[in-house]
Amino acid sequence: MPPFAVHRLYRRMSAAVPIVPTVRATPERAAELKEALAEIRERVETASAKAASRTGKPVLVAVSKYKPAADVLACYDEGQRDFGENYVQELVDKAAQLPQDIRWHFIGTLQSNKAKILASIPNLYAIQTVTSIKGASALNKALPSDRPVPLNILLQVNTSGEDSKSGVPPLTTGSPPVPLPADAPEVDTAELVQVARYIITECPRLRLQGLMTIGSLAESLAAAEKPNEDFARLVATRDVLQAALARAGFPPESGKWGEEGRLLLSMGMSSDFEAALAAGSDIVRVGTGIFGARPKKE
Repeated sequence: MPPFAVHRLYRRMSAAVPIVPTVRATPERAAELKEALAEIRERVETASAKAASRTGKPVLVAVSKYKPAADVLACYDEGQRDFGENYVQELVDKAAQLPQDIRWHFIGTLQSNKAKILASIPNLYAIQTVTSIKGASALNKALPSDRPVPLNILLQVNTSGEDSKSGVPPLTTGSPPVPLPADAPEVDTAELVQVARYIITECPRLRLQGLMTIGSLAESLAAAEKPNEDFARLVATRDVLQAALARAGFPPESGKWGEEGRLLLSMGMSSDFEAALAAGSDIVRVGTGIFGARPKKE
């Protein structure tokens, strides 16, 4: 089934589930969130319009980490449907009390022993942080056999090379980044290519949708002065990976990965999503820009 058809099926399926009532935000808080969400949407639209390579409307994922379900519902009332969470239990709790046509994106560190819990969430739309065959396999085994559509998977790439960041190495060298030659022997044996091929060939309940990265703070702060190298690194990595998949017998027209013949890119957060969109991002993850500063986790 083509990915756009899968997306429509997912929406019809989830929309049929009744909304579960929850505590609502105060009128003042709801108005505050409405204004912030509208501003971010306008900035996303403006930045997207300036991107020369734009082929479709970008997805805004509202990251509601540490924020109450009432805040999520206030944004939902403004038409927001894509929300992101970093912690498994927080996602489980919110999903249980919020409308089931929400598309939940898990963007926290994926632990294989939490795969079964995540897989139990019926309207989990995507996991953006898969980094290994072990994690992919655990998810594929944990998903219920009667799930109507595959779970979207984005592979996390550590484009900054920082030890504090999760992700597999990119398919580039140097700074500014240069893509590895398509016929370089290290490409087909690269961890990223191996995980991608495993998902396509061995995980029928998963769909390889794209790549995700969390760029370095230094690159984010320098966005006004020069192109973000971490974003450029992910774009180049995507191109090399697509070529590698085609060589392995999975060309774009096979429909085995991505959407409409290309892998999607998830990059850009509150401080740098406009630069990410200019670089070609398809998905941006904005938290504080919508919900405000977060309390420290106890």
